[in-house]
Amino acid sequence: MPDAKPAWHFSTLLAAPHRLSFFTAACVMAVAALWWWAELMARAGVWPSPATALPPTFVHAVVMSLGFLPLFFSGFLFTAGPKWLQMPDVPARAILPAVATTGAGWVLVLCGSHLHHLLSALGGLLATCGWAMLAGRFIGLLRRSRARDKLHASLIAVASALGVLAMLFATAGLALRNYGLIHLAAQLGLWLFIVPVYVSVAHRMIPFFTASALPILDAWRPNWLLWTLLSFVGLQGLWVVTDALGWQGVILSSLRAFSSVAGGLLVLGLAVRWGLVQSLRVRLLAMLHIGFVWLGLTLCLDAVAQLMGDGLWNLLPLHALTMGFLGSILLAMATRVSCGHSGRTLTADNLAWGLFWGLQVAVVLRLSAIVWPAQSGWLLLGGATAWLAVMGGWALRYGRWYGLPRVDGRPG
Repeated sequence: MPDAKPAWHFSTLLAAPHRLSFFTAACVMAVAALWWWAELMARAGVWPSPATALPPTFVHAVVMSLGFLPLFFSGFLFTAGPKWLQMPDVPARAILPAVATTGAGWVLVLCGSHLHHLLSALGGLLATCGWAMLAGRFIGLLRRSRARDKLHASLIAVASALGVLAMLFATAGLALRNYGLIHLAAQLGLWLFIVPVYVSVAHRMIPFFTASALPILDAWRPNWLLWTLLSFVGLQGLWVVTDALGWQGVILSSLRAFSSVAGGLLVLGLAVRWGLVQSLRVRLLAMLHIGFVWLGLTLCLDAVAQLMGDGLWNLLPLHALTMGFLGSILLAMATRVSCGHSGRTLTADNLAWGLFWGLQVAVVLRLSAIVWPAQSGWLLLGGATAWLAVMGGWALRYGRWYGLPRVDGRPG
């Protein structure tokens, strides 16, 4: 008789840190996508709107910026991080309490948004504590490491600590129903925490992955380039603060537009230098490179928003960043880690490739809803539906992998 197929077990999630963290992150991501889609369906009149204790738009901003992405970070940091730092592997059981607390906290944020704002704030506090434990463990690895090159890990550690502060501010905003504070926390969380982590990892890994797959290219990534990229990212955080303080005017808008264009052109030029065109022949590489291009487009669109002078146009770079850059790189990196650490070939099969392009459709629909407000109803709902299909489909496909043993029979 043929061998029985291996069964899915929760205990297998503890075989490696990425299994536990990615599975929890995928669950939060799918639940958040379903929650937001249901909200937009209610707005469209498909079914009655449920009672709310907090405006869904602000809850959406917090969960989509600070919710599932740090959980994906923990899976990557405790898989690649020990290798970067030349430290022993971190067992999944060691981060189980923190990961479970973080994931449960964000689900409670969503539930509390319909039941009571203090329940949502409690969820935010749990998520903050969970991420603080994860960030603290990574910082501990960094401090004990004797590796010569700790630059990328150090930058990620600083950003992770800033992420704890952003989550604290978001939690305070939920507790006080201070929507300005919630908005500020979500924006600063993006530009001072999430994006710096992405940029640091991209600087280290995209040239390396590309040169490994395409030997005709070199892994060019001087440190000055990383500092320059982070400077442009930091400027975006500064503009968030000036907006919150009400400092507006032609001079500031012009400075912001100039810096955004300069940063955008740098990123787009860097994408070409890193092998954008050559990468298109390798699907998994193409996903990474196309995702990086979205960062350049984000900065250029920010300049456009400043020239338009209409607050609604600020949603254009925001969603190019969150859905385009963050979403695309997430699918590329998480798919790569999931394939490699499950004993499978490092490749994007037809399903992964289709999900990636489905995400690009979701981004275009969401951006189109801003550009053509007269058609925003169906475009917005279409974008949310595509996002749900992509992220829900990815969670179902790879979430199953995390509970199964490696296909090559090796541990981990």
